[in-house]
Amino acid sequence: MTTAQRPTLEAVARRAGVSRATVSRVVNGATTVAAPIQQAVRRAVEELGYVPNLAARSLVTQRTDSVALVLPEAATRVFSDDQVFPGIIRGAAQELEAADKQLVLMLAGSPAGHERVERYTTGRHVDGVLFASLHGADPLPGKLARLGIPVVCSGRPLDGVEVPYVDIDHVGGVARAVRYLIESGRRRIATIAGPQDMVAGIERLQGYRNTVAEAGLPELVAYGDFTRESGTAAMRQLLAAHPDLDAVFAASDLMAHAALRTLREAGRRVPADVAVVGFDDIETAAYTEPPLTTIRQPIVELGRAMTRQLLRIAAGEAVELALMLPTELVIRDSA
Repeated sequence: MTTAQRPTLEAVARRAGVSRATVSRVVNGATTVAAPIQQAVRRAVEELGYVPNLAARSLVTQRTDSVALVLPEAATRVFSDDQVFPGIIRGAAQELEAADKQLVLMLAGSPAGHERVERYTTGRHVDGVLFASLHGADPLPGKLARLGIPVVCSGRPLDGVEVPYVDIDHVGGVARAVRYLIESGRRRIATIAGPQDMVAGIERLQGYRNTVAEAGLPELVAYGDFTRESGTAAMRQLLAAHPDLDAVFAASDLMAHAALRTLREAGRRVPADVAVVGFDDIETAAYTEPPLTTIRQPIVELGRAMTRQLLRIAAGEAVELALMLPTELVIRDSA
């Protein structure tokens, strides 16, 4: 019994009646070959079931047809029940599938992981890089941009480097939520802020501070890291320091979930004694007890918009430096 051999470039050339070099140019995307010859080669490729060598194609075109999505987070956080990362991944994957390109997911939550990402991306193994969830003043986006590698970030880079980014209106979304609490009669409004080495954490705290200052209300602040565990610790800290608080804005739904549980354990009724508002509108927000009032961010659209911008840059088009997506206040029973 013999195994059928894979069709070769030479076989395609014989079928199409052209040279091997002509077949190579056509399958590698060259546009200098006359249209009738291109059609003959493509017909031979289809008839024989020829599969082009992607590595050879990359050498000819200087393209890999793949894009890296870099997440500077530990795997435990990326694959937790935080829906931000799956949403960005899903949005990016949808756009790349439509463009017939591959997504390469890379975690950079440790120094070794960051070095590996830097080696891979500066080695031009991908045609562009998407950065989500940047922490601090990471120099890698600016370095790649200076090398001519297309880069788009989710959120403004904190080191001041000018690379294109797409973000959510964190400040405006939080301001809308805190004003709603004030209009509902709340006067001792606390916040569980996010990490201050991330744009989302910084700007959500800024939205809170701006709005309570405008209303002449005090700042009541504790800090978390967008996780349930940190939300529990921060809520306990706030109750100990400000037992008369009557509302809490948590900078993520996971921290808000923890706040609801901690308030219940402390004998506080929600919303009769303390109103609670989160941020993200993750799937479980509608099923907490009581259902969580929150700020909805278009997270899948964020991933799609980042990818569209990156593909435009890779195609040589000009894009705006900053693209901002709107948020929506979703009112439920917790506030």
